[in-house]
Amino acid sequence: MTLQIECIPTFTDNYTYLLICNETQEAAIVDAPEADPVIARVDATGAKISKILSTHHHADHAMANSILAKQYDAPVYGHHSDSGRLEGFTNGVDEGDTVSVGNQVARVLFIPSHTMGHVAYVFDDAKALFSGDMLFAGGCGRLFEGDAQMMYTALCEKLAALPDDMRVFCGHEYTESNLKFAAHVEPNNSDIADKLERVSKIRKNAAADWHDATHDEMTVPSTIAEEKLTNPFMRAQDVAQLAERRTLKDNF
Repeated sequence: MTLQIECIPTFTDNYTYLLICNETQEAAIVDAPEADPVIARVDATGAKISKILSTHHHADHAMANSILAKQYDAPVYGHHSDSGRLEGFTNGVDEGDTVSVGNQVARVLFIPSHTMGHVAYVFDDAKALFSGDMLFAGGCGRLFEGDAQMMYTALCEKLAALPDDMRVFCGHEYTESNLKFAAHVEPNNSDIADKLERVSKIRKNAAADWHDATHDEMTVPSTIAEEKLTNPFMRAQDVAQLAERRTLKDNF
């Protein structure tokens, strides 16, 4: 694989990602709320940071941007509409734009609803999607700024159209709780039941401190194929059902 993906546990359940082009050692940081764990991983890998990529403006994904930008003299990318509220913002992107990490290229998808400036980064060659808080393993982010139609377009049209073997690297370790809700909504879905059982075993022996989590304790990445089978939001038949499920999850 020419794109090395390092999953870095940050805060209490966040995922920050370090993306390294193996051919050039050029690298990017995705969604960093804490600087120290990221700097430690960069030092350990010897990566050369050239970009900081943000999926959305929320502090638990972006509050370390300015520190890291100064540390590595790197620009900070986010949706152009977030220029006034994304920490460290320097470079605006939108649907159809591309960003490069060494020889690897990501295309930008504009997927608002969790926030109005939410984007995803899709590395087609590496089959890697960085979906922030829009698409989780087994779930999705809350409707803080957009509406159900926007969410349906993002999840059930744009992201669902990606190849089945596209890996999903999301913003939080929420998989077990998401699948418990999925099992509640679709109690006869054997794919959900099977995945919940697997995920519960993974999380059973998780480190008390998330910062100490190892790859064996993480439930990412998922795949688009898995999400189509187990994610009750991506499986919604229409906007009304998606809205109903989102409201149920908010109170679950």
